[in-house]
Amino acid sequence: MADQMYDEVVETTPDDEGYARGLGSRQIQMIAIGGAIGTGLFLGAGTAISKAGPSLILSYAVAGVVIFAIMRALGELLTYRPVTGSFAEYAREFLGPFAGFVTGWTYWLFWVVTGMAETTAAAVYVKYWAPGIPQWLSALVFLVILYAANLISVKLFGEIEFWFSMVKVTAILGMILIGIGVLTLGFSKAGDTASVTHLWQDGGFFPKGIGSTLMTLQIVMFAYLGVELVGVTAGESENPAKTLPRAINTLPLRIVLFYIGSLTIILCLVPWTEFKPGVSPFVAAFGKIGIPAAAGIINFVVLTAALSSCNSGMYSTGRMLRDLALRGQAPGSVTKLNRHQSPALAITVSALLMGVGVLLNYVAPGKAFTYVTSVATVCGIWTWAIILICQLRYRAAWRAGHLPAPTFKAPGGPWVSWAALAFLGLVVVLIAFDPDNRISLYVFPVWAVLLVIGFQVLKRRRPEAVHGVAHDHLRAKSGH
Repeated sequence: MADQMYDEVVETTPDDEGYARGLGSRQIQMIAIGGAIGTGLFLGAGTAISKAGPSLILSYAVAGVVIFAIMRALGELLTYRPVTGSFAEYAREFLGPFAGFVTGWTYWLFWVVTGMAETTAAAVYVKYWAPGIPQWLSALVFLVILYAANLISVKLFGEIEFWFSMVKVTAILGMILIGIGVLTLGFSKAGDTASVTHLWQDGGFFPKGIGSTLMTLQIVMFAYLGVELVGVTAGESENPAKTLPRAINTLPLRIVLFYIGSLTIILCLVPWTEFKPGVSPFVAAFGKIGIPAAAGIINFVVLTAALSSCNSGMYSTGRMLRDLALRGQAPGSVTKLNRHQSPALAITVSALLMGVGVLLNYVAPGKAFTYVTSVATVCGIWTWAIILICQLRYRAAWRAGHLPAPTFKAPGGPWVSWAALAFLGLVVVLIAFDPDNRISLYVFPVWAVLLVIGFQVLKRRRPEAVHGVAHDHLRAKSGH
C-alpha cells in the first residue's frame, strides 16, 4: 500500500520541466552565497546591535546552526529528486495535495513581498546620489531591468546574481581584512580605540539581558532568508548531484565568515553603544576608520544587495508560479516557456505584483518596509518548517524501504530536524511579542483563509488538479 502511494506521487512529479540546465557550479556557489548576504545583514544588524549588543554574535551563531540543519535536510531531498518547484513538490509528495498547494503559493508570496520591499529599498539608496530622482521612477527602472534579464535566459540571471554576490562578498572581506589590520597594527582614526575588549567591556556580553538577545532572533532569521533559494535552482543546474551538496556544505564557512566574522570585527572596532537603529553598522564602522567615501561605498554595496534580492525574487516567483500552473493550481497560460526556456508569463505576472509594492510604498511610507519584511519572515519560516517535516517523512519512507536512501545524508538523525522545528516555533512566539513585527501574525491567518478557500474552489472545479494529474496535459500545452 505504502509502495503504491509513493509510486503514484512520483509518477505525477516531473524531473524534466522543459528548463535549460544553464546554471554552472560557479553560479550556483555564488547564488548560495548571495542568498545568505542581504539587506538583513547590511542594514538590519544596526537595529539588532542596538537591542542586544555584542551578544548578537551568539544569536547569529545559534541561528546559523539551525539554518545549516535546514539546508542539509533540503540537501537530502534535492539529491533524492532535484526539481525546480522543490519545496511545493516535496510538500505535495510527503504531506499531501493541500500542503503542496499552500507551500507553493506561500513561497511565491514570500518572494513577491520581498521584491516589493527590495525595489523600494533600492530606490531609497539611489536618492543618496541623486535626491532629485523620484523614488518611484528608480524603483520602476530597476524592476524593468531585472524583469528583462530574467526573460532573456537563466544564464543571464545566474551571471547577474554572480556579480551582485561578488560585490557583497568583496565588501565584507575587505571590511574584515581592514578591521584585522586596524586591530593588530593600530592604523586609521580608530586605531587608538579599537579593541576586542569592546565585546565585554561596555556593559558585558549581554548588556541588555538574555531576553533582549532572544528578541533579536527574528531579525537574525530575516537576515538568513533566501538561503534556501539554491533549492529552486535544482531544475536548472548543470549537475545538481554535485553542485548542490557542495553549495550546502560551504554554508557554515559562509556564516562564520560573512556574519559572525564581520560582526565580530565591527563590534571590536566600534563600541556597540555607538550603533543606531536604521543605520548600517558597516557605514558607521567605515566612517570611524576614516576611509574616504565610506558611506558611498557601502551605499553601493547595499544597493547591490537589494537588487540581488529582487533579482532572486523575480527568478523564484516565476518558477514557483509555473510549477503551480503545471499542477493545474494556477492559470494554465503561465506554463508557457519562451524561446530562451524562461517562464515568461509567470515572471511577468509576478513582476507586475512587485510593481504594486512600489505604489504601496509610495502611498504608505514609514513602516511599510518593516511590515512587508515581517510578512516575508513568517512565509520563510513556513517554508523552512515544511522542508524539515518533509525530510522527516522522507527518512521514514526510505528506512521502511519505500524510497531509495539519500546520497547526501543529513548528519545527526531525526532529532536535529525536530530541534530545528522547535527553534522555528520559538521565533514565531518571539514575533508575537514584538509590536512592529506582530502584524505578520495578523496577515498570515488571512492568507491561510484565502488559501483554504482557493483549495476548496479548486477541488470543485478541477478535482484532478488537487492531486497534480493535470500536469501532463498542461505540459503538452506549454510545448514541453
